[in-house]
Amino acid sequence: MIDGCQAMGGVMVDRLKFLLHRTRERLWVRPLITGLLSVALVFLVKTADDHDIGWLVPAITQASTETLLAIISASMLVIAIFAVASMVAAYTSASSVATPRAFSLVIADDISQNALSTFIGAFIFSIVALVALQNNFYDRAGRFILFVITVLILAMVIITFVRWVDCIARLGRLGSTLEKLEAVTAAALRRRRRIPTLGGVPMGRQPHRGLAIYSGSIGYVQRIEITALQAHAEKAGLHIQVAALPGTFSAPDRALAYITLDPGAPLDFDPTPIVQAFVIGVHREFDEDPRFGLIVLSEIASRALSPAVNDPGTAIGIIGSFVRLLALWITPVESDERCIVECDRVTVPELSLHDMFDDAFIAIARDGAGTIEVACKLQKAFASLASLGDVAMREAATRHAGLALARSELALALPDDLEMIRRLAALALSDQPSLTEG
Repeated sequence: MIDGCQAMGGVMVDRLKFLLHRTRERLWVRPLITGLLSVALVFLVKTADDHDIGWLVPAITQASTETLLAIISASMLVIAIFAVASMVAAYTSASSVATPRAFSLVIADDISQNALSTFIGAFIFSIVALVALQNNFYDRAGRFILFVITVLILAMVIITFVRWVDCIARLGRLGSTLEKLEAVTAAALRRRRRIPTLGGVPMGRQPHRGLAIYSGSIGYVQRIEITALQAHAEKAGLHIQVAALPGTFSAPDRALAYITLDPGAPLDFDPTPIVQAFVIGVHREFDEDPRFGLIVLSEIASRALSPAVNDPGTAIGIIGSFVRLLALWITPVESDERCIVECDRVTVPELSLHDMFDDAFIAIARDGAGTIEVACKLQKAFASLASLGDVAMREAATRHAGLALARSELALALPDDLEMIRRLAALALSDQPSLTEG
């Protein structure tokens, strides 16, 4: 159990983290912050004149600082426009070459956003500082400090531009997008592995029971504020069974949760706090929805296997990513991190490994059934996953190995190809799979 102050604090911290993650996908946030800081810096320099240090610093001519500021102001706007155009081209490439669902990851690239913010911030600083300097806003100390800061900003811009040129050459490319997708999916899997029930009580295989709670919003569940559910459950005297995990499509006929009242609890309770604890949006998010990352990777592989693209190498690389990600799911975690239950009145189901296998492999097995190299790689992947020693992993791997074999038998005509696939499938379907991944 958690008290009211802890619950409120936990809800606020969780909401703040969620909002901070979403602001990373807004291109205007960082440039706005750097612009405001640039204006503040111009006026902060004036405070040097309030201290009697003018005799300690060298005399800097106003013309030299004006020249530097004029150069920065004339070049930064052009570079900022060029940066925006390059980033838009990269975003368009990521959406067309990979999938539109990867757009939010590409746009959240820190190096590009920091570069754009630096260019815009330097431009605003140079304009405001130039106006202040030409109006004799500074004395000797202020002019010296302004000159030093201007030189530092110019050096920072040059370094940022060099770094950004290297980044923009890769931004939006398929390989870079796949790396970002695998990284964010791995982070989501680790996070869920540490807290498999989001801090609630494991639900197990028991069916949902009680009074169903629905939402009037239509969209995807992006996150669940478990601490808010716990606080309301303690206040109202009830238990809550979560029925819609992050990634679930919420519709008026889809229950978000089920509640059961404690003996003697009032019957006229308000379900609004329960509904508000489910954050529902138009799109799925990667942070708390590990299955979404698997779906997007599978989507890219399916596109690569289409006749228009015909890129089986990309699909083979993504199969390797799936092996790494699913192996990560059964990696042991510290028991003290995994088993602590903070919210004893909230029951939450765990992610299904079989569902994750379906998300990852069904589309690839369907579209790659007639491509011998993809079909072989799939069977090798299933054999590798089946050999990891986890019972649920082995069941899912053998099931999908059989499905992939059946699809290949329908799609392949050459007997030698079929024999190769059947031999590889036998490794995943046997009791003691042994295979060196290739």
